Amino acid sequence: MAGGESGRPFEFTPTWVVALVCFVIVFISVFVERALHKLGRCFKHKNQDALFEALQKLKEELMLLGFISLLLTVFQGLISNICIPNHLANIMLPCKMETIQHLTANNGRRLLAEVVSDTCSEGHVPFLSLEALHQLHIFIFVLAVVYVVFCASTMVLGGLKIREWRHWERSIRNEASRHHRVHAPHLHLQEFMGRTGRYWRKFRVVSWMAAFFKQFYGSVTRSDYTALRLGFIREHCPSNPNYDFYKYLMRTLEQDFKKIIGISWYLWMFVVIFLLMNIAGWHAYFWMSFLPLILLLIVGAKLEHIITQLAKDAAERSGDVEGIPVRLSDELFWFHRPTLVLYLIHFILFQNSFEIAFFFWIWTTYGFKSCIMEGLDFVIPRLVIGVIVQVLCSYSTLPLYALVTQMGSMFKQTVFDEFTHDLILTWAKDRKFASSEANESMSKLTTEPTNPICLSQQPVSEIELSCPNKS
Repeated sequence: MAGGESGRPFEFTPTWVVALVCFVIVFISVFVERALHKLGRCFKHKNQDALFEALQKLKEELMLLGFISLLLTVFQGLISNICIPNHLANIMLPCKMETIQHLTANNGRRLLAEVVSDTCSEGHVPFLSLEALHQLHIFIFVLAVVYVVFCASTMVLGGLKIREWRHWERSIRNEASRHHRVHAPHLHLQEFMGRTGRYWRKFRVVSWMAAFFKQFYGSVTRSDYTALRLGFIREHCPSNPNYDFYKYLMRTLEQDFKKIIGISWYLWMFVVIFLLMNIAGWHAYFWMSFLPLILLLIVGAKLEHIITQLAKDAAERSGDVEGIPVRLSDELFWFHRPTLVLYLIHFILFQNSFEIAFFFWIWTTYGFKSCIMEGLDFVIPRLVIGVIVQVLCSYSTLPLYALVTQMGSMFKQTVFDEFTHDLILTWAKDRKFASSEANESMSKLTTEPTNPICLSQQPVSEIELSCPNKS
């Protein structure tokens, strides 16, 4: 390098420069930490325990990013001093060698390290240059930030869509209070059962096609909400016919947000695979951009098809007036696991975030005309697909997921409000503690034989587990 390009070493750097940089970094870090702390206190004050736990999960992800950053910083010297033969360094490149030489000659842009390490002998190059380590460091940070933003925006937009159901809930509850019993409007039930359509829609292929296109317009109607709500309450909450189903959906959505806000280990493995496939001429990222869209359309069609199946079953049992209009079952879902849908949405959001984060990283680092960008013919479709996935997931798939996955055989713990849930946990801990004390006392009795005591047979205060009556 030319003299002065590498900068002064630390011992010859002015102290005011070191102090100023240190102050700015510490100030930004403390400001972000206090802002997160204030946000957590706000969630606690508003009894938003699920969102508070999601914030704690976000802090864990930030700590993981900090640890990754520390590892890259500590071991960058060691990694850059590892040497490999030239022929190994010239395979599986994201840009062809002639493209790199052309850009270097005309623009002076360093896509690869131009400075050969003094530790490598002739015919060898560094395993990973300091510049490449630095850019990898930046990309991991950008990916995490974009993913968190995408998850938060999806939940916010999807929550706004779901909040439209609050008016339906109020209307149903008001009508039920006037009739002093659960009274499902026959008009809505008939409309719900009308999803099965005429004879030609009873064919499996036609039914799936109708479900596929239904997700694009009116994915959840009031008749769907009314019928599925009634089926859930009669199955899980028969003692509380006026149960607030809408609040249950919102609590469940907040709990699910806590699960998807983090980047799981298997998602990091996908990052490694995606980076490995970025080979010149493959256009791997262009083809992979279709993956989240395809998965999202399949998931949306499946959820719509489940509603159609429930409507078909209700139509076949329409004579059973007092029975459950909608029969809940895990058999409707893939592998009898409703939670599998959440994992698919998790992967879809992450893959879409990866595509957008990689685009912005390449754009800001190497420019729009970089060989890694692959030209407008590949960039524009990727961006359009990314926007479509984000909008469709927020306004269609997420509301469908929030409603349809409650049609499984089991209800979630969010069926209880916060007070009742804490009460049950406290009762369970007290019973466990009392049981352990009784067992310890029994073990100390070595003289007179006594009759065995079964604590589970002792009378306890009864707690309604099906659904708490609203106080």
